[in-house]
Amino acid sequence: MTNYKELGLKVGLEIHIQLDTSHKLFCNCPTKLVEEAPEDKFVRELRPARSELGEVDEAALLEWKKGVKYLYHAPRPSSCLVEADEEPPHEINREALVTALAVAKALNMYIVDEIHVMRKIVIDGSNTSGFQRTSIIALDGYLYDGDKRIGIQTLCLEEDAARKLSQGKGFIEYKLDRLGIPLIEIATAPDINDPDEAERVAFKIGQLVRLTGKAKRGLGTIRQDLNVSIKGGEKIEIKGVQHLYLISKVVAYEALRQKTLLEIREELHKRGLKPEDLSYDFKDVTEIFRETKSKIIRRAVKSKNSGVYAVVLKGFKGLLGREVQPGRRFGTELADYARVWGGVGGIFHTDELPAYGITQEEVDKLYEVLNADKERDAIVLVADKRDKALKALEAVVRRAKMAFEGVPPETRAANPDGTTKYMRPRPGSARMYPETDIPPVLVNDELLSEAEKLVPEPFDKKMKRYVEEYGLSKDLAITVLNDLRLDLFEALVEKYRGRVSPTLIASTITNTLKMLKGEGVPIENIDDRHIDETIGLIARGEIAKEAIPEVLAYLARKPEASAEEAAKALGLTRISVDELEKIIDEAIKNNWEKIKQRPHKAFNIVMGTVMAKVRGKIDGKTVAKLVRDKLNSVLE
Repeated sequence: MTNYKELGLKVGLEIHIQLDTSHKLFCNCPTKLVEEAPEDKFVRELRPARSELGEVDEAALLEWKKGVKYLYHAPRPSSCLVEADEEPPHEINREALVTALAVAKALNMYIVDEIHVMRKIVIDGSNTSGFQRTSIIALDGYLYDGDKRIGIQTLCLEEDAARKLSQGKGFIEYKLDRLGIPLIEIATAPDINDPDEAERVAFKIGQLVRLTGKAKRGLGTIRQDLNVSIKGGEKIEIKGVQHLYLISKVVAYEALRQKTLLEIREELHKRGLKPEDLSYDFKDVTEIFRETKSKIIRRAVKSKNSGVYAVVLKGFKGLLGREVQPGRRFGTELADYARVWGGVGGIFHTDELPAYGITQEEVDKLYEVLNADKERDAIVLVADKRDKALKALEAVVRRAKMAFEGVPPETRAANPDGTTKYMRPRPGSARMYPETDIPPVLVNDELLSEAEKLVPEPFDKKMKRYVEEYGLSKDLAITVLNDLRLDLFEALVEKYRGRVSPTLIASTITNTLKMLKGEGVPIENIDDRHIDETIGLIARGEIAKEAIPEVLAYLARKPEASAEEAAKALGLTRISVDELEKIIDEAIKNNWEKIKQRPHKAFNIVMGTVMAKVRGKIDGKTVAKLVRDKLNSVLE
């Protein structure tokens, strides 16, 4: 088991949460995504600009070098000239601002006196203007994870980016319905020292924002970025962790990656190698592969202006095959750089050859032609157009030289399995400058008073209220307080007050979903609407509470359906007491011989037969009472 204290693990979180406001942050467009609607289209190219100090951000420079054009889809119901960067932004959304102030208060933060909007350079196409508008709302707060105090460095209010639709050769398509939706960004201090702790803190922050009643829900409405380092390593920014349950895995895998990279650095030093031992001497080795059986290389050999190009990494034999994360090796790290900087599909290297149709004879010839040492050197191959291949190999050598330092500072993207891949250099300080189109906002008593109304109730008070007012058991109250759908629980208790018990609502959200997951039901497809509609059927007396698991299981497999459609499809429409009495009478009649032989088992015999027909159609307590009454009558 990994000792993270010994590793010196430090983690900081950046939690981004969309706000469910009536309109976007800097215009009056609604904050709704639209799939099919009348739309306009336009194309843009973006380029980096120098900061006020005359510097150019390295990450922005990389995006510009890709030479990509951006095609924007502007749906008319959810975008306007502000999103198209054809009209100046409006004043900042007061509703979003008040919500951000409420969250800042809940996190014990120092709220700034005056809010200024800044421009943050982003030229990956996700913002039509080439920058994202952001503003600092509060600083220097904290929350607790158990007895441990976790610092909250900043809380910002910013506009969300456009939605990426597709990517092709030389272009990326975006949709502007998401661009401008208000987004709260909460950044913690690097006070987190364990993967599980990172997940708990992210959960608490997300839950706190949702309890304002102003947060959007669903996939893509909350995104977690992580800053991870270990002793001797480097702060690595990991972008786009969509699911809460992936956070601990991403942190653990990044700690493992950095530990392995430091071990590779030590191995290089042991071998007496230096960065200057690596050269940018690239060779055209196409002739070696004229008759190759490798499909990838054969395509390159036959294509115009394409070929196979190689570089020797002196002394790196065996290191490219070293696993740095599950399923990812040091060679994969080199391949990531080749893809990003050269635009190629990948690389081959001799630590994994012969394979992929490349023979041992071809590998031997490669070492011979390049005058490389089979026992010490590694060779990297790229099969593609010449200019792309050489850029890719240049990036490979550059990344290999970084191995002598250990862990290079970079921004990485999270993969669905918890591993990460190289994305771009880490942004520098040259990417921020003032927004001149939006006036600053003075934080006065009126704003703070509005915010106070949205500050979530402290958890100890909630606990007491759930037990005393709602009648929840202490264990159920604790369970629902630690559930992601805590805000949904409170909303449904209020909505169905007096018609559905809070205990049933809490049990549905926690225990029922957990049970269904254990049965293999895809509960990730169950959203708030499904639960709300199902509880609504109970409130109107259309189904019995016993039907809840069946209805939700149906909706998990057919999420486009409504709860009412699910109940009808499952034949769970509620029956009357008169109908129930007829079913009980029939059950007693059909089982009369068994009942006479085993009168002490009469209730179980009849109850089992009746429930098989009426489960989910009428309350189980009602069935049990009527069965007992009927049996008492006939047995007497």
